Amino acid sequence: MTSLVLLWLHLVGAALLFGTGLGIAFFAWFGYRRGMEEGDIGLIRGVLRLTVVADTVFTATAAVLQPVTGYFLWRMSGGQWPDPWLLWVLALYVFVGACWLPVVWLQVQLRNAALQARTVGQLDARFHRRFSTWFALGWPAFLGVMGLFVLMVTRGYFR
Repeated sequence: MTSLVLLWLHLVGAALLFGTGLGIAFFAWFGYRRGMEEGDIGLIRGVLRLTVVADTVFTATAAVLQPVTGYFLWRMSGGQWPDPWLLWVLALYVFVGACWLPVVWLQVQLRNAALQARTVGQLDARFHRRFSTWFALGWPAFLGVMGLFVLMVTRGYFR
């Protein structure tokens, strides 16, 4: 694989990781709020169903692609272990993953609860706490991805 193809795949993966993370959070949050305000369980069901699908198709794919392409780009650029830049990247990536994995579980639980509820009123306090936790975990994950972008763009300054 040429370095240009690897770089392109890495940039597309980074854009997917950032863009879908932000986009999924946006439509899930506002879909939840709108569904609660209007008492529309169908809206909440649909939004949460699509949230799980989008995270599985886009975010998970990018999350696997990033370290693979990143490793090969790092090696092609002469990276050698131990590299302080790479240690920062790995630490942030693990941090983001530690936030994201519970988010995936929460999304599935939220979707399943919404599918079982006949009305918005049947969504219990645990559902709303889980949604709040989902939202709260998104912020550090988002900031971690932003940190990864900074490290990716400033790679040359660490030499």
